[in-house]
Amino acid sequence: MQLNLDRIDKHILKLMQINGRISNLELADQVGLSATPCLRRVKRLEESGLIERHVTLLNPEALGLNLTAIIGISMDRHTPDRFENFETEIATMPEVLECSIVTGQAADFLLKVVVRDMRHYEQFLLGHLTKLSGVSGVHSSFVLRQVVNKTALPID
Repeated sequence: MQLNLDRIDKHILKLMQINGRISNLELADQVGLSATPCLRRVKRLEESGLIERHVTLLNPEALGLNLTAIIGISMDRHTPDRFENFETEIATMPEVLECSIVTGQAADFLLKVVVRDMRHYEQFLLGHLTKLSGVSGVHSSFVLRQVVNKTALPID
C-alpha cells in the first residue's frame, strides 16, 4: 500500500532520515506544525510501514572493522529449498550487512560483509560461508574507499 504523502510528510521524512533522534518539538518547528499534529503524522507514517524502524549508525573503523567485502555467491541448484536454507543461514551471520538475490551476474546472491581484516575475512569465508549447503562459488571484491555512503532515500 502506497501512502499519499503531502509536502509536510515529505519534509518530516527528509528531516528524520538526516537525524533519527530529532525531538518531536524540533521536528514540528522545522516543518511548521505544532507538536501534537506533528507527532500524529509521525505515528501514521510508522503505522503505515513507511518508517520501518529507528537505528543508530556506527562507525565500522571505530569498532576495528576495517575491511568491507562485496561477495558474489553462486548456488549449485536453483531450488526454493536451497535458496531458503541459504537465506536462513546467512541472516544469522553478524558480518553480513546486506544480502540480495540478483540477476545479470554470474552470482545468485550479492553480500556486503564487514570484518576486521583479511585474516578475519579468511576465517569467515572458510569457517562459515563455504560450508553453507549449496554454495558452489564465491567471488570476493574488496572496497578500497567508499565514495558515497548514504542511508537516506530520495523523496520527491
